[in-house]
Amino acid sequence: MNATMDVKHLSDFLGFSVEKLQKHNLFKSERFFLDVYCLTPGQSQKPHRHATSDKVYLVLEGRCRFRIGADEASHGPGASLFAPAGVEHGVTNDGPDNARLLVLMTPPPEHA
Repeated sequence: MNATMDVKHLSDFLGFSVEKLQKHNLFKSERFFLDVYCLTPGQSQKPHRHATSDKVYLVLEGRCRFRIGADEASHGPGASLFAPAGVEHGVTNDGPDNARLLVLMTPPPEHA
């Protein structure tokens, strides 16, 4: 299989909206997706679960409150969090600044 190198720079994914959190896709295949989530202060992704998909959040900038299962805590740049398949999870930007998260999910949920 021949493929060309596909390079993306995280610094290019800065699209914020006052209406709702923005999801910017970097890469996607039938096996995974990798997005940058951009959240302004107060924005959130409601708690939800994926029956057959694992998710990883990596905080690039800002500070967010994460809920994974019964645990809830705020984390800043460099923190990575794992939400296993079947476990309820969500995130809220509870800080004073914009936040960006790198989000990996495998496999992508059926509705995506």
